[in-house]
Amino acid sequence: MQAVSILALRISIALLVLLWGIDKIVDPAHAIQVSDAFYFGILSAELLMPVLGIAQVSVAVLAMVGLFRRFVDPVILLINLGSLLSIWRSILDPWGWVLEGTNVLFFPSLIVVAGCLVLITFRDHETLVLDARGRTGSEYSGPSGGKPVRDGPMVGPSR
Repeated sequence: MQAVSILALRISIALLVLLWGIDKIVDPAHAIQVSDAFYFGILSAELLMPVLGIAQVSVAVLAMVGLFRRFVDPVILLINLGSLLSIWRSILDPWGWVLEGTNVLFFPSLIVVAGCLVLITFRDHETLVLDARGRTGSEYSGPSGGKPVRDGPMVGPSR
């Protein structure tokens, strides 16, 4: 169940990135509107949007199948963190009681970023990805380099 759950998280986050990448390719004008409204117009060039879209789609596909995760997962985090920062008002005040221009529908961006952090944190536990090299969860050696590590409370002067 753990392997399927982390795979579902990976695919769902990658699909979100994929959809926005496709938007940049098929409707650069809309992508520019989004960029102007939420990202201060940074990178709002019609010729640049399809290039960014292709890069974003490529990263999303790599994330979905689990290739180059040590590079791809942080890139996915940065993409989603950028989106989160652009709508910070909606995170702090989702209903707009104090801040203007907020939208409660943007609040799940916080959950997406948390999901990205989970993927990075549990990267070495994933088995249903292409770059797992045939590992199973029980073969994970972790930061101890394969040495046995006791779980539970520390007993005695050393662990």
